[in-house]
Amino acid sequence: MNGFVLGGVSSGAGKTVAALSAIQALEDAGYTVQPAKAGPDFIDPSHHEALAGRPSRTLDLWLEGREGLRRNYARGEGDLCVVEGAMGLYDGDGSSTAMVAEALDVPVVLVVDAGAGMESVAATALGFRAYADRIGRDIDVAGIVAQRAHGGRHERGIRDALPEELEYFGRVPPADDLEIPDRHLGLEMGEEAALPREALREAAETLEAERLAAVAREPVPAEPANDRAASDSVDARIAVASDSAFCFRYPATIERLNERADLATFSPVAGDPVPDCDGVYLPGGYPELHAGALEDGGTLAELGERASEGLPVFGECGGLMAMSRSLTTAEGERAEMAGILPADVTMHDRYRALDHVELEALEETLTARAGESIRGHEFHYSSADVDADARFAFETVRGDGIDGERDGLREHESLGTYAHVHPESGAFDRFLERIGNPRS
Repeated sequence: MNGFVLGGVSSGAGKTVAALSAIQALEDAGYTVQPAKAGPDFIDPSHHEALAGRPSRTLDLWLEGREGLRRNYARGEGDLCVVEGAMGLYDGDGSSTAMVAEALDVPVVLVVDAGAGMESVAATALGFRAYADRIGRDIDVAGIVAQRAHGGRHERGIRDALPEELEYFGRVPPADDLEIPDRHLGLEMGEEAALPREALREAAETLEAERLAAVAREPVPAEPANDRAASDSVDARIAVASDSAFCFRYPATIERLNERADLATFSPVAGDPVPDCDGVYLPGGYPELHAGALEDGGTLAELGERASEGLPVFGECGGLMAMSRSLTTAEGERAEMAGILPADVTMHDRYRALDHVELEALEETLTARAGESIRGHEFHYSSADVDADARFAFETVRGDGIDGERDGLREHESLGTYAHVHPESGAFDRFLERIGNPRS
């Protein structure tokens, strides 16, 4: 599957809108497009999926490793893969967009905010191309998409200023309909605030789809995974919370669980009963936006009872929040949660942690063996007030975790972390091995 990366000159350069416009332009030209996202984000991929109709692949070197990233890319389906970058092209020590492009060996199309520039757009793009040589990275900046560029004289000035080694792939015009609302943690989710299809089609008409398709390149092939046991099925049924409060989950996670075990989904927001299962996975999301419904619905109370009887529950970030005793919103409204973990969670106006993380297991737990290290990502606006005698599963080698030094609250057979992990970390395989038996 040939592909290219849409990298930005900075955060806020308009990468998501450019990616969606490129997907639309290529689809309109007859190509089947597989979207992907550089970095650990959950929100931008939801917009990709709302438009393309297939899950967006997560590509992050820190979370997956080089071969894991390539394997995850290879699981995509389509004629072309459009990879939306994160932040600026070279930003991020754990897994920058440039590092992702280099790992795949696919070209970069640079998204430049051209709202107030012409010749400077070309100078910026040329600088980004030259910088790769300066830092010794094999990055092919092939050309630009001019974001928020008008037509006529503005577009001609940008195109004429570009040196011959940089190709012009078109523009995304300024339009109010192409602005995605945001809130804490980023943009609103794709199912909530998908961009109007007609506005995207208008933007797509100003992109040169065939040039984008022609620049795409076949990536470096992936090596097979070393751990063959991770592909064996287990005799277990996993219940996955899935609704607007629990929506931050990587497609590869659901694929891995579904490949190795039986899956059931349920909605705590809707008050669904907990399915008959051997273990529960509570992904992250926005429990703080649904605190009243979660308190009144009865699902969390039932989950707390089941956990106290020994049902293993694994929660990440928003899942950790829901597993706690209480959740207090930024407006000061307190709601009772599942009461599995000895903690009370409070929301804040500013984020409390944002980083790639590395955790080392203090003892054997649901997602790791004793002494084992796993990598993940944290981004949350909440803090957890934890009982003095609380048991922690991990020491934070990198990141903030729950108390600055540790992550992973343990109680009964359950575990809640602020860290999100990818299945390439091995965490979900450990989870399945702990709660299920190999199938013959």
